[in-house]
Amino acid sequence: MAARKLRFIKPEIRIVGVDDGFFLPHTHGKCDVIGVVFRGGYWLDGVMRTQIEIDGMDATEKIGGMIVNSPHHGQLRVVMLDGVTFAGFNIVDTSQLHEIVSLPIIAITREKPNFDDIQKALKNLSFSKERWKAIANGKDVTEVSMREGKKTVYIQAVGIELDIAKRVVKSTATRSNIPEALRVAHLIASGLTSPLQQ
Repeated sequence: MAARKLRFIKPEIRIVGVDDGFFLPHTHGKCDVIGVVFRGGYWLDGVMRTQIEIDGMDATEKIGGMIVNSPHHGQLRVVMLDGVTFAGFNIVDTSQLHEIVSLPIIAITREKPNFDDIQKALKNLSFSKERWKAIANGKDVTEVSMREGKKTVYIQAVGIELDIAKRVVKSTATRSNIPEALRVAHLIASGLTSPLQQ
């Protein structure tokens, strides 16, 4: 399947934002991952769900499958991730995810990733070289200044021109400095798996 090129941005561009729910660190088990489909930064169109292993190696495959098998896949134009580490250190390889879903990938964080600290932490886990390779595939980080009075965010973009990625992030962040698809995905994932339910 050929990747879809994003040449211009419509106000109702369909985006899926992906975030994980609560989990107990350093435990065995699964963690919920929620995908929320938004048209632009205003209209909620759908929700999808999968589960990944805590500190596992299946985030890229499971998130890719969740998106490809969704009825929304044909209308999506961008995938947004809340960073690249899910359920501890279950790392999404953004380049591989781009190939699986044939869509641009934008990973967004509020803080600039400290790759030295991440690499040190990975040494305590199995498959540390594979995990680091997944991170290194999307290692280029760009700071994006949001609207006046809002903080900056940091993005890693794959399969999309950087200036277009910045415009997508800014245009879909209508209620905070985080795009609505990611903000709502975080709310739903947190609500489904709150600490009281563990």
